[in-house]
Amino acid sequence: MAASLTIAGLEAGYGSVSVLHDVSLRVPPGETVALLGTNGNGKSTLMKCIMGMIRPSAGTIEAEIDGASHSLVGLSTEAIVDLGIAFVPEGRRLFPRLTVTENLLMGAYRPSARAVMQQNLTFCFEVFPRLAERRRQLAGSMSGGEQQMLALARALMSAPRLLLIDEPSVGLAPLLVSRTIDKIKELKDGFQLAVLMAEQNFTQAIRIADRGYVIVHGRIEFEGESAAALNNNALIRQFYLGA
Repeated sequence: MAASLTIAGLEAGYGSVSVLHDVSLRVPPGETVALLGTNGNGKSTLMKCIMGMIRPSAGTIEAEIDGASHSLVGLSTEAIVDLGIAFVPEGRRLFPRLTVTENLLMGAYRPSARAVMQQNLTFCFEVFPRLAERRRQLAGSMSGGEQQMLALARALMSAPRLLLIDEPSVGLAPLLVSRTIDKIKELKDGFQLAVLMAEQNFTQAIRIADRGYVIVHGRIEFEGESAAALNNNALIRQFYLGA
């Protein structure tokens, strides 16, 4: 079975400050969708709306998971995670005083994930051999790249069907950014996930994106139905490629 996400007419902000304006997008089953935008344009706010951390003032957020449709607006973050939606936040937000293994096991708290916990742990260690080597190391003592690997693996431990990733390239050296993006594709294929990835590194994001959107000042200014369409868009060339 598959998972998908559809957002329509979303409005949200913080108190009297409006951030998102009539945002609509979709994440089809089995695809990686890039949400492209520079800092301060609403990418993280949109992710938090999907996860129930911010309640939108208007619009709908619908997730279809294994043939069942769910409205996410008004649900708690815990209920959304329990549906099979995982979130890797910007900054990783690990438990620094817990070991690698302990952080991973913390990700497997939802009931359906516990049944396949050992299977998913084995898979994560296969995909991220460095984590297997450092399974007893405290997360807070790891490098930025290793912590990003751990954050991705922890999300996979919840056995998700839909994966949200916010700015995976932040704070990483260029080579580590490339490796992280490659791992996201590997995880998506291995778990047959739908992925929404918020990213400002266009060059890296476009390598694995099936389609994408450009968000500017809280509005979707362009929708690319393919990687080629994104690559040939004038707005993207202006803001990301310096053309």
